[in-house]
Formats: sequence, structure tokens, C-alpha cells
Amino acid sequence: QHLHLRAQTERMLKDPRSVRLVNDFTNQWLSQDQIYATVPDRPLYPEYFCDHHLVESLVAETRAYFNEMLTANLPAKNVISSDFAMVNEQLAQLYGIPGVQGCAIRKVPLPKDSPRGGFLTQGSVLKVTANGLTTSPVKRGAWVLDHLLGTPAPPPPPDAGSIEPDTRGATAIRDQLEKHRANPSCAGCHAKIDPPGFALESFDVMGAQRDRYRSRDKGDSMQITSGVRTPHIKLGLAVDPTGELAGAPFTDIAGLRALLLKDERQIARNLINRLMTYATGAAISFADRAAIERLLDSTKGSGYGLRSLVQAVVLSDQFRAK
Repeated sequence: QHLHLRAQTERMLKDPRSVRLVNDFTNQWLSQDQIYATVPDRPLYPEYFCDHHLVESLVAETRAYFNEMLTANLPAKNVISSDFAMVNEQLAQLYGIPGVQGCAIRKVPLPKDSPRGGFLTQGSVLKVTANGLTTSPVKRGAWVLDHLLGTPAPPPPPDAGSIEPDTRGATAIRDQLEKHRANPSCAGCHAKIDPPGFALESFDVMGAQRDRYRSRDKGDSMQITSGVRTPHIKLGLAVDPTGELAGAPFTDIAGLRALLLKDERQIARNLINRLMTYATGAAISFADRAAIERLLDSTKGSGYGLRSLVQAVVLSDQFRAK
């Protein structure tokens, strides 16, 4: 029976209609269906305003990357890091990758010093975790913990309040967070949530790399990428992407990525939990945990390859009993 199920799974994965899995699962897992929920602020980000082709390319990249992981049975660590990206010319320009021409999404090796790789720094993820006007290390950090690592933070207490970055360029987001974290009920959770978000502050609301924030009032006048001078946009405060994760310091996104990769099994555990939930329509319960660990053991030899994880889900008692 297992051989039959495995053969049928392979047949279905090779069918062109398997694009439904790619599209639906990336919507559910990576919030790709929320890509149009926000629009870049026109005064601060005029080069992105109404650039629907760029937004469509961002989603196409994420889906093509997931499909590449599935087709090539790439290890689960590729969720966080890879030496390639799935880009077209427009995305390559956004990411600073040279030598890519044309609108077709294709697999491109990344320069050694590139901050890209994995879902972690894809523009679609960086867009759905921003609000179009500003970025928030709290929102991005919480999203990474939940969606990519499977270790969600508890909900904030009712009196937690909110943090609104200052687009006038007068107050650093870290200063605001330090005041917020003075509340003991907030400090513990933020010590876990904020570090991934701090590293991702190196990317703006559409995923372009930056080392200074844009502001409306304070800072140096700047030119957008088209060369048009925009005196109402200023280059303001410097981005500080440093932090500490579980007692280990990092200085940038590369350092954070290295720390996250120390626990590849947790990355795989989150991935198989998401696949099982997608396949069965039911959340993982405490009673399922031992079975999930056995499935992980069975796929360890492939580095917890994505295709192996899908096969393991199909062969599992949890799936076949539904």
C-alpha cells in the first residue's frame, strides 16, 4: 500500500495541476494572498507606487522558489538560506543581482555577499510584514517566529499598547521599543520577538536593502532610483540591524541567518506541521507530536527535503485516517 501511495503522490506532483498545491500552500503558509493588502506610501516610496508588475513578480518568485524546493527535494534549511534566487530582471534590480534580463522568473546564483536566499529575505515576505508606510521589527519578528520557525510568541497583554515608527525621522524605533520594554509584562516576549525583526530592518516596505530610513522632515535630501530628485523625501536615521538571539549576538541578517540555521530540525518541524495541517484541515495536536517526530526521523537522510516531507505526510496515519 505504501508503494502505491508513494507512486500516486509522485504522479500527482508531476502533474501540471500540482500548481494548485504551490499556490494554495504558499497563500496559507506565507500569506501570499495578502500581498495587495497594503500599498507603498506614495510620498515616501514613489518608485513603488502602483508598480503592480513588481508585486506580481514578488509572488511569482516565492511560488517558483517553493516549487524548486519541491521539485528538487531541497532540504528544509532552504526556508532560511540558499545560494540561489528565483528572479526576473525587475526583481534582480530590486535585489542588486547583476546580469539578469527579461521578465521570466528563472533560477539565478546569488553573489557571495548577497543578503538574499530562502524565504526570509524575499520581497513578498518583507512586503506582507510591512504596512506600506513603515516597517516594524515587532511585526516582522513575530511573523518569522510563527511562520518560518513555528515558535509563535504568546499574544500581547491587553495593556501592551502599540509602536508606531516616526516617519518624521526624529525618533529611532529602538528608542520607542526600549520604553515599551520597560513594562515587565512586555519585556520577556520582546526579547524573543524583536531580534529577527531588527535584522530585517535592513529592508524597506518592498524588500529593497537600505542602511538608512526614509523620513518626511529630518535628514539629507535623496534621489530615488530613477534619478529624479525628490526634496520631500529625506535620508534620515541609520538602520541598526544588530541584536541577540538566545544569548548569541548578531550584527546583520547574515548573522541572524546563521543562528537560525543551527536548528534545522525545528525549521523542518514547522514545515511538516504546516503541510500536515494543510493536508488534513486540522491543527497539530499534542497527541500528534510523537508521530511528527517519527516522520522527521524518516526524512532526516534527505536533510528533511520538501518532497520527502510531502511523501511522509501522505504515508502518515494522520493523513490516511482523515
